[in-house]
Amino acid sequence: MADDPLVELAGRLQARCIARGITVATAESCTGGLVAHLLTEVPGSSGYFAGGVISYSDAVKRAELDVPAELLERHGAVSAQVAVAMADGVRTRLGTDLGIGVTGVAGPDGGSEAKPVGLVYVAVAGLGPADVRRLVWSGDRSANKRDSARAAIELLLARAEAGSTA
Repeated sequence: MADDPLVELAGRLQARCIARGITVATAESCTGGLVAHLLTEVPGSSGYFAGGVISYSDAVKRAELDVPAELLERHGAVSAQVAVAMADGVRTRLGTDLGIGVTGVAGPDGGSEAKPVGLVYVAVAGLGPADVRRLVWSGDRSANKRDSARAAIELLLARAEAGSTA
């Protein structure tokens, strides 16, 4: 897997975070832990990666990430608001500088007209104001998960390059 471009991207994130003393935690729904997996494929990831929460259910989002029930009821689990709450919740819970939240509809089922298969929200919290991206992928389930993981790592890398704890 060393020749995987996503692992190479994770290596870039790791180098930047370690150089700047930045720590990271992940909160994942539709990616099912893929972001954390990719980060830990790089030797030495324990130098900056604290851990993650796979919050597939709303109950886990509420209990483990402190996502307010009102947000879930008003906007749904697949929303910008919930992605930001997930990112902030995991950052706070695990005591890291950065948190990433990923929520969406990987497919092939579960989509609707308002929230189609491939719709994903990726948010970063910490070292500045929260930032969230709305993305729509057109691949199969596996491709949608990989594209979402790439977007999450890219967003973390951009924040790590812009911010510093020093």
